Amino acid sequence: MRSICFYFQVHQPYRLKPYRFFEIGEDHHYWDDFSNRSIMRKVAEKCYLPMNRLLLELIEKYQGGFKVSFSLSGTILDQLEEYAPEVLESFQRLVATGHVELLNETYAHSLCALKSESEFRDMVGKHQTRIKELFNGYTPKVFRNTELIYSDKIGKMVYDLGFEGILTEGAKHILGWKSPNYVYVNALEPKLKVLLKNFRLSDDIAFRFGEPKWSDYPLTTEKFVSWINQIPQSDEVLNLFMDYETFGEHQWAETGIFEFMRHLPEAVFASSDFGFATPSEVISQVSPVGMIHVPTPISWADEERDLTAWLGNDLQDEAFDKLYQLEAQVKRSKDPEIHRDWNYLQTSDHFYYMCTKFFSDGDIHAYFSPYESPYEAFINYMNVLSDFILRLKQEEESAVAVV
Repeated sequence: MRSICFYFQVHQPYRLKPYRFFEIGEDHHYWDDFSNRSIMRKVAEKCYLPMNRLLLELIEKYQGGFKVSFSLSGTILDQLEEYAPEVLESFQRLVATGHVELLNETYAHSLCALKSESEFRDMVGKHQTRIKELFNGYTPKVFRNTELIYSDKIGKMVYDLGFEGILTEGAKHILGWKSPNYVYVNALEPKLKVLLKNFRLSDDIAFRFGEPKWSDYPLTTEKFVSWINQIPQSDEVLNLFMDYETFGEHQWAETGIFEFMRHLPEAVFASSDFGFATPSEVISQVSPVGMIHVPTPISWADEERDLTAWLGNDLQDEAFDKLYQLEAQVKRSKDPEIHRDWNYLQTSDHFYYMCTKFFSDGDIHAYFSPYESPYEAFINYMNVLSDFILRLKQEEESAVAVV
């Protein structure tokens, strides 16, 4: 039986409050507590709670025949503990069924794999610790980097940390004539298995489902299963990767997205030769067909499937470089609040808000940003970073004075 591998990213950033120039050196609290709480409560009610209930029903109905996987960023785990503990408990119930796999990622959903291998190791370790704390000692076997960012080098780093597999995007410019519906291996370390997102079928659910102007609207389970039945018999796995907020937040309940998911397993079992599997099951049961060579990092964002959603313009690059120039100083710090803020300042969303793309991708960036413009996002972030730098300097001067 061939496998459908459902993977959901679950992430919310700690959003910065409006932070003015004259607050530098005066106010060391950077986070918009009201927005973070209100957004978490809204998404919890619209997405996390109803979707978790639905997945639990499906797992129980099909007695383990239906399976999914999640990566929950450290920032969302922290916010769930603080603002929505009942959602965290519902994730814990799902994992306790034994039919839900948790993946490792960077604790702060950061871009550190692109800048600092030592910080990458630290971030992965922090996330491992957090997962063990909250999910009864659970130890993930498969890795999913922030925004599916991957390259041969990143894959080698992930293997060296002890992981058996990694998820990434089935980018057209990397695959060429190849299909994403196979298991591949890393070009530098063939023992690391690589699962590639089938972006067309994933995005039919994640982006096009509720769009009346779409030529295939409305998307029914019967139609979707007819599409997966068109996948060549030799293709062994269909990887459907998407944001968890697809369900109820990006695609509202009124679109029928919950009912689509409710009836999808039944349609798959009745009318196809597919079943459901977790990433670790896929990499242990399906033999790789060859290596996938990714010399330049890819991601699952925008039409280009590259890094330009987060890095590449002057605003993003200046903020990113300035942040990671502080790594050694932060590592020397004894202040837990500095370490907390360092983690949260690394979250990729801050750089996403600085993206200056236009046209269709620009519309998507604007939808997710709390700022009026990328320039406002940059100025706000750099004001915060200026205060953060002052705190580091003051701590080091105090330590020298004591000596």
